[in-house]
Amino acid sequence: MSNEKVLVGVLMGSKSDAEVMKGCTDTLTEMKIPHEVRVLSAHRTPQQTREYVEHAAPRGIHVVICGCRLGGSPCGVVAAHTTLPVIGVPIDSSPLQGMDSLLSTVQMPPGIPVATVSIGKGGATNAAVLAAEILALKFPEIAERLKAYREGLTRKALEASQAKL
Repeated sequence: MSNEKVLVGVLMGSKSDAEVMKGCTDTLTEMKIPHEVRVLSAHRTPQQTREYVEHAAPRGIHVVICGCRLGGSPCGVVAAHTTLPVIGVPIDSSPLQGMDSLLSTVQMPPGIPVATVSIGKGGATNAAVLAAEILALKFPEIAERLKAYREGLTRKALEASQAKL
């Protein structure tokens, strides 16, 4: 993103996930949170996925956001290889409209949690906001930008409520 140290890693198993995950990356960019995006598949590139996740914390990454499709197990694989917070975004790419991804992402075994947001684009945006909330605990400048982001949401909602219907 810039010369700043990357704080959030955003993973997706396929380039086709980018449309859904755009809400995540756009929100991270809006809040000026340094991030990187990688297309890594827990099933098709398992070695590279494991290596990325194992080296994330030593490189300064604090949170990993993972787009999960078709059962959601990629998020669990990512969480199994790190103690960093992992946020799963179920992607609605299956005949079950993402319910399979949602349920398998939520149902991680005890001790290997994946924070799970809602299915699809809204969930991707919420994943970025949740990452910002986690980072705000350590980085006061992110806490300020998160506060401004929330105030902007309030302002937009109030403006919309006053608009003529």
